[in-house]
Amino acid sequence: MSHLIFKLNGVPDDEANDVRQLLDEAEIAFYETDSGRWGLGYAAIWMREKDQLNSAKNLIQDYQTERYQRVKSEHDAIEQSGDRVSRLEFFLSSPIRYSLLIIFAALLAYFTVVPFFK
Repeated sequence: MSHLIFKLNGVPDDEANDVRQLLDEAEIAFYETDSGRWGLGYAAIWMREKDQLNSAKNLIQDYQTERYQRVKSEHDAIEQSGDRVSRLEFFLSSPIRYSLLIIFAALLAYFTVVPFFK
């Protein structure tokens, strides 16, 4: 029977690669499924043998804890240095693109709601 080790939906590529490398270094046999062409499948890392399941989950948990701490410290360093991009700067980086997105969202909301009021 297969056992789920790690879900890959919404996981950045670098994190997924790190988990694969971590399992390879620990010599834990695993296989991977993807979500398929239409995104209906279950993208995950699985293992068949139950004897190493707890060690694999512990390795991944330790890695995720370390990754969280590292990313949080990087984020805090960016905030303290003042290099954080404000929402206005983000908008001004590509104003036409974001204006078109806002207009599209407004039109979509308009055409979705208007039939209920007629």
